[in-house]
Amino acid sequence: MPAAAGVYKHSGSPSSLVASFLRNRALIARMTRRDVVARYRGSFIGLAWSFFNPVLLLIVYTFVFSVVFKARWGDSRFGADGDGSLAVMIFSGMIVHALFSECFVRSPDLITGNANFVKRVVFPLEVLPWISMGSAVFHLFVSLLVLVGGQFIASGGVHATVLLAPFALAPLMLFTMGVSWFVSAAGVYFRDLAQASGIVSTMMLFLSPVFYPLSIVPEDYRAWFYVNPLTYMIELLRELVVFGQLPTLLPYLAYCAASLVVASLGYAWFQKTRRGFADVL
Repeated sequence: MPAAAGVYKHSGSPSSLVASFLRNRALIARMTRRDVVARYRGSFIGLAWSFFNPVLLLIVYTFVFSVVFKARWGDSRFGADGDGSLAVMIFSGMIVHALFSECFVRSPDLITGNANFVKRVVFPLEVLPWISMGSAVFHLFVSLLVLVGGQFIASGGVHATVLLAPFALAPLMLFTMGVSWFVSAAGVYFRDLAQASGIVSTMMLFLSPVFYPLSIVPEDYRAWFYVNPLTYMIELLRELVVFGQLPTLLPYLAYCAASLVVASLGYAWFQKTRRGFADVL
């Protein structure tokens, strides 16, 4: 592999982050493809499950929340009765959570589960979180296609702003990478993180507006919900896909800036602590 040919300087600078990604992009692409294919290897319909899983989830959400619970989202933009694409609203929130959760939950085991890369070969360990992100992004695009289809069925049309959705979610991907670098490095030294990550992911699911609109959260607590990095992105995806509205520029730029800081700090932490991986493993 080309990326394994040289000796790596474990710099934690933002420029090193970008250089590492560019230098190892072919390796990341190959290993991401292998990761995605391995997930469905041995199943009868293989990669088709990546499409059928979100389709089935969307059907179940539609039936349970719209037919069984007869729930209403309660947004005046849906009309007087507040009913409108409830399953699409929930599914859009689940997409954002899934993007973060898939990487976050896998992070504590990224290094410990690939000890051979640490001990036996010269390997750019910092690319491992990129591989889990690549897999998550693949499933994100499939889920977005299902979301757009659900929106078309529910409302009879699709807004042009849906084309911006992948780009709008880019800051969340960067933020998630920063968290993944930090947690994957910390997971080498603190093995309990593998157990705690699932609990934290579930807490973030219910403490973000996935199954309910943010407007019904009491005002005394609403500001705290924005501490959850998923909240803004969930609201943003709904604005683009469901309502066809462009985001306000200043909050989006602030989220981008915060994501850059988190990614830079997470990468710097990973590069600083990686020197001790071999000793611990």
